[in-house]
Amino acid sequence: MHSWTDTLRFAFQPVVNLTTGGVAALEILARPETGDVLAEARRDPGLDERLAGAAVRAAALRETLLPLHVNVFAGTLADLGGLPALYDAVRGTGRMPWEVTVDVCPPYTHVPRRALLEAVSALRGQGFRVCADGVGDGDVPLRLLTDLAPELVKLDASLLARSAAVRAMRTLCDELGALLVVEGVETEAQCAAARAAGAQLAQGELLAPPARLPATDVYVPARSPGAVPVPRPGPSVREFVRPAALLPATASAGQVRALLTGAPDVSGVLLVDRAGVPVRSVHRSRFLLSMSSRYGHALYADRPAARLGDPPRTVGADATAWEVLDVVADGGRDRTSDDVAVVDGCGRCVGVVRLADLVRALAESRVEEAAGLNPLTRLPGSDAITGEVDRRIAGGRAFALSWLDVDHFKQVNDGAGFAAGDELIRGVGRALQRAAGGLSDGPRGAGGAVADGSMCVGHIGGDDFLVLSDPDGLAPLAASVLDAPWTAGGRPVTLSLATVLCEPGSVVDHREAAACLAPLKKAAKALRGASWVVGRAGMPGHEVRRGSEPVVGAGAGTGTASAGRGPAETAGCAVAETGQE
Repeated sequence: MHSWTDTLRFAFQPVVNLTTGGVAALEILARPETGDVLAEARRDPGLDERLAGAAVRAAALRETLLPLHVNVFAGTLADLGGLPALYDAVRGTGRMPWEVTVDVCPPYTHVPRRALLEAVSALRGQGFRVCADGVGDGDVPLRLLTDLAPELVKLDASLLARSAAVRAMRTLCDELGALLVVEGVETEAQCAAARAAGAQLAQGELLAPPARLPATDVYVPARSPGAVPVPRPGPSVREFVRPAALLPATASAGQVRALLTGAPDVSGVLLVDRAGVPVRSVHRSRFLLSMSSRYGHALYADRPAARLGDPPRTVGADATAWEVLDVVADGGRDRTSDDVAVVDGCGRCVGVVRLADLVRALAESRVEEAAGLNPLTRLPGSDAITGEVDRRIAGGRAFALSWLDVDHFKQVNDGAGFAAGDELIRGVGRALQRAAGGLSDGPRGAGGAVADGSMCVGHIGGDDFLVLSDPDGLAPLAASVLDAPWTAGGRPVTLSLATVLCEPGSVVDHREAAACLAPLKKAAKALRGASWVVGRAGMPGHEVRRGSEPVVGAGAGTGTASAGRGPAETAGCAVAETGQE
């Protein structure tokens, strides 16, 4: 009698880290030669669970050390209340549950929510990691997604055409502490879009197709020279995690040697206790040097490998790359090349990071930042600001976008000379940077952006500056630049400031926010003296907080109801009569 296993084979598809270019894990896919066992598994929870166990055993036959992803339907989890057979299969192959991620697959319709959440809790209690699969192309409710609090979220590549939605999902993942994976990547354009939206992982035909043997090499397109990364408070260690080579704390030196000689790309082995907590770190070069010394094999081969190891260096999964560098710097100079273990909230190892990956990525980041800085003020250009605007829109945060410039700057240059004009611009830039530092207790990053994201300053060319801040930071910002006595070559100079307040849902992207700001800029420039005009996105009218009556005969942009009405209405930000404070 034939069994469904007789005609079932498994294929392996890499999950690729877009930062390091390495394989982060392998997803195991069932490939029946005849029949439709997957459709049967959707109806039969027991069969679905047995498929997951068979997938793990198939991976064991390939002797892969990489973490695994196995697929299970949401209905299976809810019906069974967990996956005891999968747990037995994992332990039976010598793997640890925390090396396996369960991809919870749609459909979710008609799946009892409470039963599903209880089953996911049971999986985590056994040590498994959880991934929400099929997001964007499935039927997972947003509320359920947040309740699941998955360690990974797999987003369908079809959603890349809607960049705002992908950025919003990245923001949600950041809040949940999850990694964002884009699956189904087939073109270099999709890969670039995934990177631009902030995805850390990806899989698809472009990178590596499913294959009967686990792939060792994958194709990752180089980052486009003009690509601007999504602004973040600091690179997360999650973006650099590589799979860890794990052995029990009781492993002998001979077992470690066999693992290292059979896997030349493994830089070290972590010895973990029964709970998966690292207890010793074995560095490849130092270990093999000890084993290859005279009498080394005779002395150590049958003894615990822990004797040739060092105390592990660990960081939490929510750490930044800078914190990892601090850990490395605080250690001995002879251990700078050691891997750093990344642990979850329970102290279990979820992977390692390599110093070389961090240094390379941070150096590239600094080069990209430097390329975007204005040579006069060393402030970033508009790309950094607009990227942060889109991130706040996606995150549902209220913000204020302000434009600042020098009044009659051409006359200042013509009368006082370009050197005096340049010094004035540098002075305005320094004042804005000081304002950014004063509005936040956090450290400022490159280009004057505050680490906690409360205020960002950009110099977009000439005498034009953009400032992104929280609405409650407007008063000190205005005071810092408008109350100062500005001069150029001994001549008094005034500044104009225009601000648009954007509540959640009032604008869809940075382009609409900029369109709302344009008529306010004209209104501010039409006033005498240091001026400040404030409007609200999607609301008619504006408020004059500083400046005297409009100049008579100034033409378009005098602040009347008709001036600048066209572009403002296009953006949904009509401008009415100028109000007076």
